[in-house]
Amino acid sequence: MGRKIYWAIAIVAVVTLGWAFFQGDKPVEKSDLPWHIGHPTADTIRIFGITLGQNNTTEAQQHFREAAKPILFKSPGGQLVVEVFFEEVNLAGLKARVVLTVAAPEGELPGMFERGLRMNATSSGKEITLTPEDIARVFTMPVSSLTYMPLVRLDDAVFAKRFGQPAMRIRERKSGVMHWLYPQQGLDIALGGAEKPLLQYVSPVNFDKLVQPLLARGEIIK
Repeated sequence: MGRKIYWAIAIVAVVTLGWAFFQGDKPVEKSDLPWHIGHPTADTIRIFGITLGQNNTTEAQQHFREAAKPILFKSPGGQLVVEVFFEEVNLAGLKARVVLTVAAPEGELPGMFERGLRMNATSSGKEITLTPEDIARVFTMPVSSLTYMPLVRLDDAVFAKRFGQPAMRIRERKSGVMHWLYPQQGLDIALGGAEKPLLQYVSPVNFDKLVQPLLARGEIIK
């Protein structure tokens, strides 16, 4: 019984921490808040100290103070994309996972694939380990999008309070995941399903590229 009470208290403490974080009850660094989205220009945004399209992985690594893990990903359809993973970062007191998509020139991706050191098949495609030389090159390329995954499950009302009502909602037919879309902020919040919330940030000028695949596999909810 004692151990059960201990774990119950621990769980409540974690949830309370996440809630307090999103409610803003404690002073935190504004640039590390997921709703603190800056607009250096009309075509881009700045989030977590990173200006999309300008700052690179090296600068992101310095800000997060965690080691970056770059991967070349090949989709089942053959599309190549470079992603950089931060398995656990602590931003404004809340632990989260962060994934960056790097704006690598398309002409360089096939060469990176051919030079890859090893390949790992996953349920969603293939992950290729890059050479040290290609990793160094990737670290100089600008970040095109950022995905933020808090490790604490949060209620939808928290996001509605901080971001307001979305311009559009799209529900995926297969998974049931609901996407709250904020075009001016370059933000897609994925809610529901079996996973924790997921916040994806892109430059507003590229927002249609994010929306079109969602429309293809989902429906607009009014």
